Parts: sequence; C-alpha cells; structure tokens
Amino acid sequence: MSTFEYETEIQVRFRDVDAMHHVNNAVYATYLEQARVDYYADVLGVGLDGIDTVLVNLEIDYRSQIELDDPVTVAMGVRDIGKSSVTMGYEVRVGDRVAATAETVQVYVDPDGDGSRPLPADWVDRMEAYRA
Repeated sequence: MSTFEYETEIQVRFRDVDAMHHVNNAVYATYLEQARVDYYADVLGVGLDGIDTVLVNLEIDYRSQIELDDPVTVAMGVRDIGKSSVTMGYEVRVGDRVAATAETVQVYVDPDGDGSRPLPADWVDRMEAYRA
C-alpha cells in the first residue's frame, strides 16, 4: 500500500452490489467521487455548492473485489497541481488489501460556462500545506 495524506470511510450499500455479489466496477468511481467531496469539504472548506471543478480524466485499475459487508476506505492525495487542474491519486482499500488504484484530473471551471479558470490561490495553498 502507498502512503496518502487523506482517507475517508465508505459505507457499501446494497445497491452497490451486482448479481455477482460484489460491488459493481462502475461504483468504484462513485467511491472516488465521495472521497473527493469529503476532501474538498475537510481540506478546502468547500461544500457541494462551491465545487466548481469538472472531472476530465478517470483511470481505475481493479485489483480485487469488494463485497457488501467489507469495510472500505478510500485513501487519496494530490499528485500534481497545475494552473487550472488538480491530479489526484487513490487507493480503494478493504482492510490491508488494495481493491483498486486510480487517478483523476479535475479542472477548475467558470460556473457561468466560460471555460477553465486558474485554481483559487487559497485552494492551492491549502492543498500544498495539507500534503506537506
């Protein structure tokens, strides 16, 4: 397992489980999204109404299945901070086992639809301080 600066617990829901009795592969992306939402709230102090980023890239490598009663933790951290983008790395864990690794890129956008904008300076400062 890798070291990440942020972790959040995920509650596996019955609806997450498919006919094979394990968490469907598409649901892993939802777990990553929840981890990002928690990170934005806890580290950046930003609620859902203030998250002006869009997901532009998502890569997931599946390593093992997750079942309904498994305790799931998503560990994550900022890998790169660009002018208007943030790259984040993840491990989806069940106890000491890594169920998946992932990477996402989010771009900060103008909420009025006028394209990307530079990341707010206070976001950059908080992300850099948190990962230090």
